[in-house]
Amino acid sequence: MNIAENMQIVDYSDRYHSAFRDLNAAWIAKYFEMEDSDYQLLDNPRQAILDKGGHILVALENGKPVGVCALIKHNDDPYDYELAKLAVAPEAQGKHIGRHLIETIIAKAREEGAKKLYVESHTSLKPAIHLYQQAGFKEITNLHSTFNRVNIQMELNL
Repeated sequence: MNIAENMQIVDYSDRYHSAFRDLNAAWIAKYFEMEDSDYQLLDNPRQAILDKGGHILVALENGKPVGVCALIKHNDDPYDYELAKLAVAPEAQGKHIGRHLIETIIAKAREEGAKKLYVESHTSLKPAIHLYQQAGFKEITNLHSTFNRVNIQMELNL
C-alpha cells in the first residue's frame, strides 16, 4: 500500500527485526516499562508471531523503516487475531502512518478470513486510542492481559 510517493507498507522480513524491536522498545520505555511478554515478541518475532500464523507490516519512508504493526494469531479465544506492537518513529508521527498501518493490518486480517480482532492499550495513549476508534474498535471489559500496563481493551467485528 502506498501512503505517499516516498512511503510504502511492506511485509516483514528479518532485515527489519531491529526496527521492529527498537521502534516498539522506544515507545514502551518512554511511557512504561518493558515486560516479559514484550521481550518474547520483540526478540523473536519470527517464532513468536510469524511462525504461528501472524503477520508484521513495516512502513518505509524513502526505504527507511519508520513504523511497524503486528497481527498476532489467536487460536483459543473468540478473537482470530490481535492487532499489536504498533509503533511509529517520533520523526514520522503526524504523517498518518499509524492509521495506514492499522488499515492495512485490518485488510490483512480480512484476507486471512478473520471475523474478530482485538487490541489492548492504555488510556494515556490518546492518539493510539483515537486511531483504534476511528478504525471501528469498540471498548470491551473483563479480558485478561499478559501486560501490566493494559487498562483498555477493544474489539473490531469484521
